[in-house]
Amino acid sequence: MKLVFATHNENKLKEVKALMPAYIELLSLTDIGCHEEIPETAETIEGNAKIKADYVTQKYNLNCFADDTGLLIDALNGEPGVYSARYAGEEKNAEANMAKVLNNLKNKTNRNAHFKTVIALNIANQQFMFEGVVFGNITTEKHGIKGFGYDPIFKPEHHDKTFAELPLSIKNTISHRGLATKKLIDFLKDR
Repeated sequence: MKLVFATHNENKLKEVKALMPAYIELLSLTDIGCHEEIPETAETIEGNAKIKADYVTQKYNLNCFADDTGLLIDALNGEPGVYSARYAGEEKNAEANMAKVLNNLKNKTNRNAHFKTVIALNIANQQFMFEGVVFGNITTEKHGIKGFGYDPIFKPEHHDKTFAELPLSIKNTISHRGLATKKLIDFLKDR
């Protein structure tokens, strides 16, 4: 089965490919000749996932899925949330985003946060949604060099290391994206 993952993000692609069974041939936006940046204009994580999946389905007529992820921090009233990728500006700079989070949490004792990923799957003229959530807290400084995005400052519950310190094999079993992708794979098994 061929399935397009509507992303240009090589890090996301690597994580998801590591989870996919052999019978699913995963293609990226680059693989199908889509080089434009799909606008994420929705007010919700679910809405952005849907926009990206619908774009590929309408323009390329292919079965596909798209994800959107947000980091929601309790002490910041759920920020950065839907704006996680561009929290510090439209250039989507992970270092600047992390610096802004750490600065905004400087005098806060509550560092509880969670990541939420929503996947929108468009297949056989129908849309299905899958969600993954992981709880944890924001560290006071960056740790680790693996991963991407906010991984160096997010420590998942029941772990003493950040996502950026954990091997991908462990991160994929507990992460928001890993959990949502597993639900997607379980659904596809039954089709």
